[in-house]
Amino acid sequence: MSETSARLLNLLSLLQTPREWPGPELAERLGVTSRTIRRDVERLRDLGYPVHATMGAVGGYRLAAGTAMPPLLLDDEEAVAIAVGLRSAAGHTIAGIEEASVRALAKLEQVLPARLRRRVGTLGTATVPMPAGDGPTVDPEHLTVLAAAIANHERLRFAYRAGAGERSKRLVEPHRLVAAGRRWYLVAYDNDREDWRIFRVDRLSEPFATGVRTPPRELPAADAGAYVRERMQGMAPAHRAVATVYAPAGEVTARLGGPAAGEVVPLDEGSCRWHSAPDSLEWLAMRLALLGCPFTVHEPAELSAFLRAMGERVSRSVDGDGPDGAPGDGSAAGGNPADGGAA
Repeated sequence: MSETSARLLNLLSLLQTPREWPGPELAERLGVTSRTIRRDVERLRDLGYPVHATMGAVGGYRLAAGTAMPPLLLDDEEAVAIAVGLRSAAGHTIAGIEEASVRALAKLEQVLPARLRRRVGTLGTATVPMPAGDGPTVDPEHLTVLAAAIANHERLRFAYRAGAGERSKRLVEPHRLVAAGRRWYLVAYDNDREDWRIFRVDRLSEPFATGVRTPPRELPAADAGAYVRERMQGMAPAHRAVATVYAPAGEVTARLGGPAAGEVVPLDEGSCRWHSAPDSLEWLAMRLALLGCPFTVHEPAELSAFLRAMGERVSRSVDGDGPDGAPGDGSAAGGNPADGGAA
């Protein structure tokens, strides 16, 4: 490959990232003059690539959308990442993307070098995606609009439906998309409310970028994922629990997942006192039920009531009784998962 052809491919690879490249920066990256960059841009235009140029201190070159998608230039890690992502997309919560993912994967694997095809095949064989099941789905076009607005630092408008059904129009500065469990969240600065907000992507509609660019704002958290986690925990009622667990302290600490779950104080060789970290009743009950050993809850009373009701539901299910004592489908016999009692 000639030096000029190789440079054009490198230039095209840079322009395919979602940003504007000042001419001097491109020249420095490729080790040529700004005049050479201008000539190479004209060559790409002659080949049909829609390279747009903007003037001014913050202007530069960027690859715009044309009448057809140009060939993508991917390095090895990018190609593997896309192939693995397409394999798992069929089981994700993005509506209508399964068939398109299969078609795109077939095209990509056809041109992958043998070494990369083996890597993708190995990963595909070793992993099994869990089906999304029933639940909210996200329009892939919405994700595309949101992602582009984030990359370009553009203000975004959309209609939003809150959990209680209230509808509103929002003007925001989008920061990041966060995939948490089976849901997608948009972290953004709400211009009308002058504060940071998180939005369920499956509840927004009619998103469009306004074209107004804004400087990036500093998120009041370590990262977007931490911000979503903190806000979600803050919206759920938090409880602290105190329970005696009849197992060695070291074993209980390991089963709880480490010190982050709370403080474990030894009482004797075979029992300990657990002072939990703040959490929801559901999670506290699950932590205790999954310990696999007897325990006694001292506080709060709400946790004792929750565990008692959970134990009764489980007992009815495994004893073959349905709701309100009606016959069910179960046939196995079993006991309360919190054996040892929740007093």
